[in-house]
Amino acid sequence: MNRTLDIILVNWNAGAQLCECLESIRATKNDGFILNRVVVVDNASVDDSLEALECLNIPLVLIRNTENRGFGAACNQGAEGSRAEYLLFLNPDTRLFENSLSVPIGYMDMPENSKTGVCGIQLIEDDGHISRTCARFPGPKHFFARATGLDRILPRLFKSHFMTEWDHAVSRRVDHVIGAFYLIRQDVFERLGGFDGRFFVYLEDLDLSFRVCGHGYRIMYLADAQAYHTGGGTSDRVKAARLFYSVRSRILYGFKHFSALSAALLFASSLLIEPFSRLIRALLHGSSKEAKETLQGYMMLVKDIPGILKRVK
Repeated sequence: MNRTLDIILVNWNAGAQLCECLESIRATKNDGFILNRVVVVDNASVDDSLEALECLNIPLVLIRNTENRGFGAACNQGAEGSRAEYLLFLNPDTRLFENSLSVPIGYMDMPENSKTGVCGIQLIEDDGHISRTCARFPGPKHFFARATGLDRILPRLFKSHFMTEWDHAVSRRVDHVIGAFYLIRQDVFERLGGFDGRFFVYLEDLDLSFRVCGHGYRIMYLADAQAYHTGGGTSDRVKAARLFYSVRSRILYGFKHFSALSAALLFASSLLIEPFSRLIRALLHGSSKEAKETLQGYMMLVKDIPGILKRVK
């Protein structure tokens, strides 16, 4: 019996990457599953990335938002009403290979893997290297080390929650797979209420993985299927905004999953220590551009403090 799949992509000025990604979907093997829909949710792009998409030979559904609703909210919008058994959340800066879909769906469809709720695959970088994208669930110490810069000064004592010490060459169970290729059972996604829309962008996938595991499901990384992922995507063009959303999401994650004391300390260190550690790093790099972007990002964060406090209630 063939399973069914919906693929959801959130587009924000992805340019030619979006079309290349959709073309790669068309070229993949569909052994063992039926591709119901490919939903592109456009978050008010101002480039020409939506031009000529409808001529592609895929079951395309295009949703045009008049404002940027954020990644998690747009993903939920694209998944709404899905009748497929599997949902794949896919970044526009990825390109699928022949086995990118059939292998993980085949794995999840095995009866012995019925408690695997989420599957990720091996992602290949521009230079051909395997991207080390899996992660452990972070604790307060990970985020505090990030905020203070201790993860860079003393990396052996303050390790990142990303599993960079592992080469990602073999399949294994992990806490989290990156949201660039995030295959999840539709019934699990619906039961958990999808992505938490309070995370405008960043950590919404980590938060969902935490809840998936909390409900007794496993998350698997498969090394025998691959996709290309350029990384960074359109967020590289707006580095001040990227910094703002990254730090804000970290604070929101802390208030959601850490103790009140740990979350408060994380909030304070993110506002009172991290700006200075980042500015010092920018000065050591001799980069006035980096320093300017850091100041802009933290000015955005300070202005949004009332919004952050509203979201954590």
